[in-house]
Amino acid sequence: MQTKFLLDEDQMPKAWYNIQADFPRPMPPVLHPQTHQPVGPADLEPLFPMALIEQEVSTEREVEIPEPVRDVYRQWRPAPLYRAHRLEKALGTPAKIFYKYEGVSPAGSHKPNTAIAQAFYNQQAGTKRLTTETGAGQWGTSLSYAGALFGLDINVFQVRVSYDQKPYRRAVMETYGAHCLPSPSDQTEFGRKVLAENPEHTGSLGIAISEAVELAVQDPDTKYALGSVLNHVLLHQSIIGLEAMQQMEMADSWPDVIVGCTGGGSNFAGIAFPFMGHALRGGERSRIVAVEPSACPTLTRGKYAYDYGDTAQMTPLTKMHTLGSGFTPPGFHAGGLRYHGMAPLVSHARELDLFDAVSYTQRQCFEAGVFFARHEGIVPAPEANHAVKGAIDEALRCKEEGKSETILFNLCGHGHFDMAAYTAYFSGELSDHEYSEEEMAMALSGLPSV
Repeated sequence: MQTKFLLDEDQMPKAWYNIQADFPRPMPPVLHPQTHQPVGPADLEPLFPMALIEQEVSTEREVEIPEPVRDVYRQWRPAPLYRAHRLEKALGTPAKIFYKYEGVSPAGSHKPNTAIAQAFYNQQAGTKRLTTETGAGQWGTSLSYAGALFGLDINVFQVRVSYDQKPYRRAVMETYGAHCLPSPSDQTEFGRKVLAENPEHTGSLGIAISEAVELAVQDPDTKYALGSVLNHVLLHQSIIGLEAMQQMEMADSWPDVIVGCTGGGSNFAGIAFPFMGHALRGGERSRIVAVEPSACPTLTRGKYAYDYGDTAQMTPLTKMHTLGSGFTPPGFHAGGLRYHGMAPLVSHARELDLFDAVSYTQRQCFEAGVFFARHEGIVPAPEANHAVKGAIDEALRCKEEGKSETILFNLCGHGHFDMAAYTAYFSGELSDHEYSEEEMAMALSGLPSV
């Protein structure tokens, strides 16, 4: 048995939710990378259109979703919410498990929620092309799709290890018309510098961001697009949680626990922030759990400090949980969760003690993903396996404690283009890596003095 909760098209939210309106303390300012003074709109204009800059700094609770964006959203939104009866039975838990499924989008993940919005605002501003980075390829695929819809050229720098691991992701981007390059590449000054030092460098999201930013600032017709971390990206993803709130009411239930996987923070914020804001305004409070990979543990072991968003140190300084902008993760299969920093909004919420954070190894997460697939039928993306693992552990806790709690998690994408990772898991080739204190200290040693 499986129960699906669907909203009508006219019930799709008409505005995104901005948690900055409800934080009890304001966010630390974003600083200029050279002067260390707060940045202004002019500092961001080489990278983003003004509409997105305004959203980045906005403290308004609601930001209207433009009708052209809602029109594209209607292709797959409102996205379904499922009650995982078979998973509950297999676990023998008294808990109720619900999952919001974002894999129904054309790109197969939650990423089009912001890709469509960013492409629209750039088209309106007269932008001709966008540069971006991608790890596993979920974001690159989504922006490639959005670029095709809004007539924008898309250049994607994909982290080399994922470029090699996932050729079908690259093929999808190219099908949508994008140009995909392995990063570090020979197309940028910074990419060539990295390759000169290590021709076999496996890449990182920080390096790929540096390459994309370098190209964007050189051409007035080109802007940069980011798939996570920034405030406006998390704003666009809030549609996930806003829909889920309506669907939980349809189910005559409310989550006691909300679980989301975290890398840069966009899908976690998408599911969690609307519920978090509801509690901050005096509503019922859910316990919220962020799940991250042990091999890239920004929330559980990183430092809350000002840091660069990229390895070349070209981006503004934001205060976030970070492993250091020079951090290069191993080539493990956590995909888009391999980023050195956590979204400033998520980091601020963590400092306000609004959620908990845990980490798991990749084999633990793949074991959970396979168990989920064999009972619910959906093969999760490697990133989503972290949320699955977190939800299963919460359900087993309920079993042990005899509690009938309601658990909600975000299944942020399917794994149809990630089967090489599953093949590696079944063959016993996946290894686990957790950082020693010495490795952590080395990764953090290059933080800027702010």
